Amino acid sequence: MATESKRQQRFAGVIQQDLAELFQREGNHWAPGAFITVTRVRVTPDLAIARVYLSFLNTATAQEDIKAVRTKTTEIRYKLGSRIKNQARIVPQLEFFLDDTNEYVEHMDKIFDKISKEPRQPD
Repeated sequence: MATESKRQQRFAGVIQQDLAELFQREGNHWAPGAFITVTRVRVTPDLAIARVYLSFLNTATAQEDIKAVRTKTTEIRYKLGSRIKNQARIVPQLEFFLDDTNEYVEHMDKIFDKISKEPRQPD
């Protein structure tokens, strides 16, 4: 995978910040009861597509929540466009993905706890 250019990184940072504010204010409309965090944004070299990774806290239905957010992609893109209209020529297409890093970390912690509780064999 090629590294991102400075331009891509800057643009991704702008999108991440604006989407984070948007989800903080209006995330309850799209995924009721969940706290949505924008963990990462990757932008294609032509800045036409933004892949947005979301983490859902305080919810057991993260899969349904990401589906609900995906159904509102057009609305979210419109609201993002009104925020970045002075900073970008085009508003990128948004693709939302579930960032399951937290679940992976919890799973690994459980495994390590289980290992540490097992009796050790003498050398």
